[in-house]
Amino acid sequence: MTPERLNADFGLAEHLVFFAGPGGLVQARLQNLWGAAVVSTYAGHVLSYLPAGEAQDLLFVSEQAHYQAGKAIKGGIPVCWPWFGPDPQALGRPQHGFVRTRPWQVIGSHRSTDGAIRLVLGLTDTDHTRALWPHAFALRIEVTLGQALQVALVTENRGDAAVEIGQALHTYFQVGDVTRARVVGLDGVSYIDKLDAGIEKVQRGALTVSGPLDRIYLAPPQALVLEDPAFGRAIR
Repeated sequence: MTPERLNADFGLAEHLVFFAGPGGLVQARLQNLWGAAVVSTYAGHVLSYLPAGEAQDLLFVSEQAHYQAGKAIKGGIPVCWPWFGPDPQALGRPQHGFVRTRPWQVIGSHRSTDGAIRLVLGLTDTDHTRALWPHAFALRIEVTLGQALQVALVTENRGDAAVEIGQALHTYFQVGDVTRARVVGLDGVSYIDKLDAGIEKVQRGALTVSGPLDRIYLAPPQALVLEDPAFGRAIR
């Protein structure tokens, strides 16, 4: 659908506006007194979140990001589904699933009484998706801009049998200096060190970055804090 049609059907005056972004891909800008966010309808992908009063975006998008059909956008909050990482069955299917390189449909928008803005995008199975993953589904992503940014990924199994999925909202955070930033909340949590033969280790203290790092934390708490002294902020 064109930005004009989407604005007519789902736009919310100055609070939710659709426009043609890079590569002609349609994007939506959400804005209220708490800040602003940008969402690409291609890939159901949150590209930007700037709280009111912040000088720097909380999300990182590469200057070399691709904005074209069939390419994943590098940065922001990519949706990995129905698997995360390599094809679990080694059939040559795309890394991180197939929904981050497909157009999504706008299926809803709402402004609540407190001023929060919600945009809902959806994706359902097609002949193409069933050739990759033979299951009927309805997937939606709900992006709500309120006092904080909330992103919910909801899967509906429309088949008769249970299916196993892997998924992630694979967020890229922007920091002012990665060598000074640290993640608080992982002390004592076991992790697999993928750069050291998959050895299981235990985190001691806050997580800092001084070089290449690739780890899987096995039982992290529900909330972590990314402290960023260069930008003078903390992201929860």
